Amino acid sequence: MHQYTINASIQIMPIVQDKHPYLWVDDAIAIIQQSGIKHEVTPFATILEGTYDDVMKVIHQVNEFLYQKGCAEWISNLQIQVRSGGDVTGDEKTEKFR
Repeated sequence: MHQYTINASIQIMPIVQDKHPYLWVDDAIAIIQQSGIKHEVTPFATILEGTYDDVMKVIHQVNEFLYQKGCAEWISNLQIQVRSGGDVTGDEKTEKFR
């Protein structure tokens, strides 16, 4: 895949009863924060920006963490926007609303 910036979102929805779902989400956000990738936490999803490979690596790390730590079940909702000829960023899509 090219090295342009892509824009993505990930929403983790734990289907668990062992602890409050927000605690699993907090752990997932910590993985994203530690990755160094550009991100923004919002009430419903976390927005990621970076190369396709970097973004997909972080998404994999979040899912692998949940698996390794014993989260019984979860849904990962993903949205990924890729532009073949250049960068695509959240700022370009939302700047007119600021």
